[in-house]
Amino acid sequence: MSQSTLIPPTPSQRDYDRAAQAAEPPLADDAEPFALFADWFEAAKRSEPNDPNAMALATVDADGLPDVRMVLLKDVAPTGFTFYTNSQSAKGVQLAGQPKAALLFHWKSLRRQVRVRGPVEAVSEAEADAYFSSRARVSQIGAWASDQSRPMPDRHALEKRVAEYGLKFGLSEPPRPPHWRGYRVRPLAIEFWRDGAFRLHERLLFARSEPEGGFAVSRLFP
Repeated sequence: MSQSTLIPPTPSQRDYDRAAQAAEPPLADDAEPFALFADWFEAAKRSEPNDPNAMALATVDADGLPDVRMVLLKDVAPTGFTFYTNSQSAKGVQLAGQPKAALLFHWKSLRRQVRVRGPVEAVSEAEADAYFSSRARVSQIGAWASDQSRPMPDRHALEKRVAEYGLKFGLSEPPRPPHWRGYRVRPLAIEFWRDGAFRLHERLLFARSEPEGGFAVSRLFP
């Protein structure tokens, strides 16, 4: 099999030895998952060059075909992980048909990742209104102007709609569009992964059968 020069080479023994010397202590088995996520997230905010709250969101369409894209985490609490989007977009339609999702945070600078899986629920109208009002005005107008995920004839069509809605709302604050809402992933599983020397990574899984239940913790082979 030919080896493409586009792919980085496999780490050398010296690379692995250096990584082993810098290894961190094992994660504690009695860790609380949301507290551990908060610690890792704070570290990511200090080390990631941009968007430490970026996460891959995976859903499935009507045929069961997986679909994934990057979105931004906007809130995290013991109730779950929250993001906002157009409910008429591809992901919004998919979540309406199958309200379950998976998330992946990958913090390359830290060599860490967190995986989340669980059912999805809509946030309250009041919560969605509060977050929408905190957005920049251009972003608010963009939420009205964009028919997200649907065909667009050219860039000018979007720019024209942005201008039209800008004139429509004038100096007033744009209200939240009825199709723009928040979604909360209520985790049944949260897995913390940390890079380890010689590919002997550390994986700590918190799992439960119901979103209101307590987590059981286990370690997984890398």
